[in-house]
Amino acid sequence: MKQTVTVKLEPDVAQRAALVTTLSVCNAEANRVARIAFAHRDEAGRIEREYALRGRAYEQVKGTGIGAQLAQHVIKKVRDPYTTIHAQVRTGKLRGNRARAATSRPVAFRPGAAQPFDDRCLSWDFQERTISIRTASGRLKGVRFAASRRHLKVLQAHRAGESDLFERDGELYLAATVQIPERERFEPVDFIGVDRGIVNLATTSDGDNHQGRGLERYRRRQARVRAKLQSKGTKSAKKLLKKRARKESRHASHVNHKVSKEIVSVAERTGRGIALEELGGIRERVRLSRSQRGRISNWPFHQLGRFIAYKAQRAGVPVVEVDARHTSQMCPLCHHTEKVNRSSRDELECRGCGLAGPADIVAAINVRARGRLAWAVSQGS
Repeated sequence: MKQTVTVKLEPDVAQRAALVTTLSVCNAEANRVARIAFAHRDEAGRIEREYALRGRAYEQVKGTGIGAQLAQHVIKKVRDPYTTIHAQVRTGKLRGNRARAATSRPVAFRPGAAQPFDDRCLSWDFQERTISIRTASGRLKGVRFAASRRHLKVLQAHRAGESDLFERDGELYLAATVQIPERERFEPVDFIGVDRGIVNLATTSDGDNHQGRGLERYRRRQARVRAKLQSKGTKSAKKLLKKRARKESRHASHVNHKVSKEIVSVAERTGRGIALEELGGIRERVRLSRSQRGRISNWPFHQLGRFIAYKAQRAGVPVVEVDARHTSQMCPLCHHTEKVNRSSRDELECRGCGLAGPADIVAAINVRARGRLAWAVSQGS
């Protein structure tokens, strides 16, 4: 299973200048190659193959001093997003104005955007915690990096493939690809149902609520700060908005990692699988208030599902996704489904049999039941 481990570089002044210059040159060349690729589209709007693009651009890219291998990576870096855009338009993931915007101009790279390095132009010394890297001004040795013991152990044991150099908030980082072996998936004795929601980020069929009121307070505080900065509209306010957006993104990832780790740990310890709601198209399927729409848009629920899935995969815990429709309106006892069963946002009271309980827990129990059925059907087939 492929993952990435990000480490922070700690170069001296001269090393930093060389690395920043290399990133700038690589991305400037990537923008030039992107314009060449865009100018040589076929009638259907498709970009020519990488080999043909290499014939048009390779010599000039190599001539900037970044060397043959980095030149190859620059051209591949340009070709890959065009392939992705074309596939998304063909499958309907990009439509309308978004599709027109994506296909009407060349792709663009900022000066500090990620640049891939393979083992020919980047090597690691884990004992000294340094790297040797190819730059526009030659080979640079002894560049120090900082990593936790856990990340260092993972890198030593499982690093494989390319590493991406990038700049963020004035700092330089390396994102290294690691190939972690997967554990064999065990046969679950039961399932834990997980309901993802607006107030409680995740509620399990065991009755555990994750990141409820504290998270809601954090969201409201960040929304107030964003509104204040947006009302100013100054250049410095816009910079602060971008900085806060990155900070909120890091906080969301941290919370999602913490919640997913707790859920997977319980499942692994008790020998159970995990059942998740399929939330694809949730914004189109449900009617929400303005504040609820904002909270859904500002929290990566899909990321939480991905974190649970990959952590479960590493632990050998089975994960199934089930239909999310009416899980919060259906009685788990008599299966009576009606909108008025939800007497309030927090409570469910069945109009068929009178069963009452917290709506999020009831939804998680329904997800668990559907997970059991989905697993039984998949094993039967």
